Amino acid sequence: MLKCLQCINWKKTGIFAAGVAFGTAGIKLLSSKDAKKVYTNCAAAVLRAKDSVMKTVSTVQANTEDILAEAKQINEERAAQEEAQRNPEADAPAEGTEPAEKESAAQQESAAGPESAPEQKEN
Repeated sequence: MLKCLQCINWKKTGIFAAGVAFGTAGIKLLSSKDAKKVYTNCAAAVLRAKDSVMKTVSTVQANTEDILAEAKQINEERAAQEEAQRNPEADAPAEGTEPAEKESAAQQESAAGPESAPEQKEN
């Protein structure tokens, strides 16, 4: 019988027993009331952080939309200025234009509605 006990590697057996003991103690520790309080507080902190991040993201998104709208307006104004510089005659009324023709052109522009007019930002 002593020969069987000599064949056993006691170092590996001791490590296995220590692992079982630590595992059991760890499960007991992780399932205790104190540990549950810690988990609950950590989860609450994560939810608060999520809310804060979402507020920041919505603020950044709103600012980005404003910047994009202003950039589009600047580009439209710049394009209109370049077009006016290229064709200075287009802005001036043509000679011999009848008042009735001017009036019909104004009516066509107003019939197109506000969606055809470029947006103007109030400052």
